[in-house]
Amino acid sequence: MAYHILLVDDENEIITMLQRFLLQNNYRVSCAMDGTEAIEKLREKPDLILLDINMPQMDGIETCKAIRDMVSCPILFLTARDEDADKIEGFASGGDDYITKPFSLPELNARIQAHLRRERRSKDIQRKVFGSITIDYSAREVFVGEKSIHFNRKEFDIIQLLSLHRGQTFERSRIYDRVWGLEGSGDDTVIMEHIRKIRLKFTQAGCEPCIETVWGIGYKWVA
Repeated sequence: MAYHILLVDDENEIITMLQRFLLQNNYRVSCAMDGTEAIEKLREKPDLILLDINMPQMDGIETCKAIRDMVSCPILFLTARDEDADKIEGFASGGDDYITKPFSLPELNARIQAHLRRERRSKDIQRKVFGSITIDYSAREVFVGEKSIHFNRKEFDIIQLLSLHRGQTFERSRIYDRVWGLEGSGDDTVIMEHIRKIRLKFTQAGCEPCIETVWGIGYKWVA
């Protein structure tokens, strides 16, 4: 079955061009002209979302924040903003990739396919148990004992990366590369904040944090 992409942009020309291109590449496509319409289209269960940032009223950042906990699929920002601060804000809101306009359509398709492959691989993994912690990778759920602990998409992606490579130290830039999909553009503060939130949620669930800091390098899973 063809992958389903939700395209969100307030410019008719962009919508028309991208919709034609995606259909030619055998994707199913739904379109929304603003954040409110995008939220309504989530009922169609897209496999990936292309989201413009510069939209009136509810912009792409606010839209991403609103829908991130409603969907687990990748969200790729499309934007003319190319400052590092803008990218960090986009990733912090729950985005998975940041594609700067103007971009080539073949590159866009390559990014889409890379994220869809990553999603498919993650669904092929079942579950692992680390002491009192159970991670169901296919369902993207984490349990401490019988209690389910809620982690947002990026938090779970970091847990999945580290726990599947138990004992292996990952540099912060490598975590960005593997989780966000951008080589060498990671910001330490974003990674540190995600790790802090993960540890806090484990602690609040009565479990020792299982991500250890390797000072001056990065993090590793030690449960």
